Amino acid sequence: MDDIDKQIINALQDGFPICDAPYRQVAAQWGLTEQELIARLKALLDNGTLTRFGPLYNAEQMGGALTLAAVKAPKERYDEITEIINAFPEVAHNYARSHELNMWFVIATETPEQIRQTISAIEQQTGLIVYNMPKNKEYFVNLKLEA
Repeated sequence: MDDIDKQIINALQDGFPICDAPYRQVAAQWGLTEQELIARLKALLDNGTLTRFGPLYNAEQMGGALTLAAVKAPKERYDEITEIINAFPEVAHNYARSHELNMWFVIATETPEQIRQTISAIEQQTGLIVYNMPKNKEYFVNLKLEA
């Protein structure tokens, strides 16, 4: 990762333009072509520096639902459980934790009813209890990670 990659990561956390040619507009900031910017983003995704590049939507404002969930994944089955849970398109994030509930993940669905359906399907496929922890109150934290 060079200085331009770092600048791209830092700048794009603050937003991405909505226009006819957003990549071209952004690329011009660093004297890059649109194709060069796209290639750099792809390389950052491919090498794991970035895990995702795309918009964040407020699912609830669009009629959907979100919840934080967790399981007690046995160490000897941890990788297997991770694969099962990550195979669900409704699972947005999955994190290892050093806690009795050692795997935490976010479920995002198109409707609130699908949260329970997804949790039930995960329980059936893993044989584990899924602890559903819906939010009581929302806080906006403008997290920006400096590259």
